Amino acid sequence: MANEKRYHVGAGSYYVDHQTPILLEAFLGTCVGVALYDEEAKVGGLSHLLLPEPVSQTDTFQPEKYASSGLPLFLRSLHTAGAQNKTLKATIAGGALVGPIESRDLQLDIGGRTAETVMNFLTKEGIQIVKSETGGFLTCCLRLNLQNWQCRIDPTGIAKLSSELEIHVSTPKEISQTMNELQPIPQVALKILRLIEDEEYEIEHLTEEIRKDQVISARTLKLCNSVMYSGRNKIETLDHALVFLGTKLLVKFVISASFENLFNHSGAGYSLCKGGLYHHAIGTAIVSEKLANLTGKAKPGLAYTAGLLHDIGKVVLDQHIASAYPLFYRQMFEEGNNFSEAEKRILGVDHTEVGSELAQKWTFPESLIETIRYHHRPENSGQYHDLVHLVYLADLLMSQFHAGLELERLETGTLAARLEAIGLSVERFPDIVDLIPIQVFDSAPEQALMRQSSENR
Repeated sequence: MANEKRYHVGAGSYYVDHQTPILLEAFLGTCVGVALYDEEAKVGGLSHLLLPEPVSQTDTFQPEKYASSGLPLFLRSLHTAGAQNKTLKATIAGGALVGPIESRDLQLDIGGRTAETVMNFLTKEGIQIVKSETGGFLTCCLRLNLQNWQCRIDPTGIAKLSSELEIHVSTPKEISQTMNELQPIPQVALKILRLIEDEEYEIEHLTEEIRKDQVISARTLKLCNSVMYSGRNKIETLDHALVFLGTKLLVKFVISASFENLFNHSGAGYSLCKGGLYHHAIGTAIVSEKLANLTGKAKPGLAYTAGLLHDIGKVVLDQHIASAYPLFYRQMFEEGNNFSEAEKRILGVDHTEVGSELAQKWTFPESLIETIRYHHRPENSGQYHDLVHLVYLADLLMSQFHAGLELERLETGTLAARLEAIGLSVERFPDIVDLIPIQVFDSAPEQALMRQSSENR
């Protein structure tokens, strides 16, 4: 349909409308998506649910996140628009397992419990369930066309497959050439990375370094203003940014702005949406910092930076993934391998190895090099064991609860042991999920930084 628009329904939200040329989409991992539509009343919508029920009541409680409270709100909105239970039809998708489930690990089956809550609610309300595909380990996309009420559940990434695509498997020489051609990060960014690791910097020295690079200064101010609430206080100088944001938040924005352009050069291979790599990087950074504050196992600023840069190897491999995408898709969805395994089988190297080599080439601090190298296998890390585990967990949470950004599956067979390594238990896993700022799922995840900053003042 020529005039059809797409609307992404993010986690912890829902969308309801009358018959109109809009295609609703929800990318689902462990989250559960519910599409409801009433053809007679010509109204429908889609709800994207994060958890089965509230874990704890907080000042930032958002009922749309939970099946127990979000579904009644969703249904009430449909009723207001004219829908009736007896003529509503439902399609349910998502609810993937976090990892292999044992009898003692029921807390890891968040998706299964969310799906069960949804099924029970719809049955109690007398709403017909026409299709349900939940469970497993793979991500999917639930789509509802509000023009003709067609509802589909597609494996994530299938839209990128094409029978006309010419497959090319890159050689080690071609991958090495890509790394050598990659423009180095600005020197000011490298200096700031080292200052953050030491946490011994004076703000005057920091802003002086930033001012030396007009490009980074401009990007930082642009990023600051892009996430300002209502835009009523435009930030025009670094000094103004410092006053408004504070030292720690300004440093995060500088680092994020320094690497934004690098991540956004990629997008043909790993990313499933525009800016997917950068969006995932920002989200992982924010969640890493939250976990550092929760556990006390790493410096929060360092955790943020490590989370931001953990997948930097994908910047090198992105074009090589794109040229052999069908092979990677088959490895993952037909043979059940995770992405690192698929990378190794097809390219002979994975993004953690390439990323750590790049980080060494650019003389990153050792803490970041180790995190980049071992964030998929944190038990193999050394001196920065706790930091690497935090980033692994943040990466897992983003992959499971914010699907649709990247085509990647993480190995989760030893998740319980990895949680215990940083003082967390499987029983606390729902609390950890609930820790994720809802703004991370927005189109501008940096909003979560602003919110967190305001809460801490």
